[in-house]
Amino acid sequence: MHENAPILSAKKRERVGSRYTRRVRESGGLPAVVYGHKQDPMSITIDRRDALTHIDKGERVFQIAIESGAPQLVLLKAVQFDHLGTHMIHADFARVDLNERVRTRVHVVCIGDAKGLGSAGAVMMHPTTEIEIECTIADLPEHIEVDVAALEAGDMITAAEVKLPDGMRLTSDSHAVVAQIKVQAETPTEAEEAVVAGSAQPEVITEKKKEDEAEAPKKK
Repeated sequence: MHENAPILSAKKRERVGSRYTRRVRESGGLPAVVYGHKQDPMSITIDRRDALTHIDKGERVFQIAIESGAPQLVLLKAVQFDHLGTHMIHADFARVDLNERVRTRVHVVCIGDAKGLGSAGAVMMHPTTEIEIECTIADLPEHIEVDVAALEAGDMITAAEVKLPDGMRLTSDSHAVVAQIKVQAETPTEAEEAVVAGSAQPEVITEKKKEDEAEAPKKK
């Protein structure tokens, strides 16, 4: 077994359907399915809070212990959320072994203090926070680190430039930007805007208009 894989206790779920899965979720469980390795898919229930704690940390590989059976090594393949996108309502796990090569997404973690952030208006952007890689289960990392210390204002790092450990291969868009320093234009203060607005007023014309009104004969 993968020594770092968390163990999730599970129970077989004999009944399926929206009514029964709703009851599972109301009792603190998370409906899930385990499939793969030429075995029949199995509907299970795991503890929602326990699973969510590990998934939020970026865990992808788990050991699922279904009742009294031996733990099975699985890879999290998909999660489903409610219509608001706030609560996890279902999870899919695929049976795997340590030497099996799989494709999965991993988080990108930027390290280092970028030089370019010292420039006025410079902001670090992270358009892409995950990349997809192919590797064995045994080599699957919790995250990939990207050193951004050398980035200057206007520089960027794409997925193709991320240094992957031996045996790993990038399978997502190589042009995706994982880190970039953009320089934003300075926003004028309210006082500066007032000065600019004031200087744009046609004061001379206004004064002339007042003089013309004063000299114009009043109608009786």
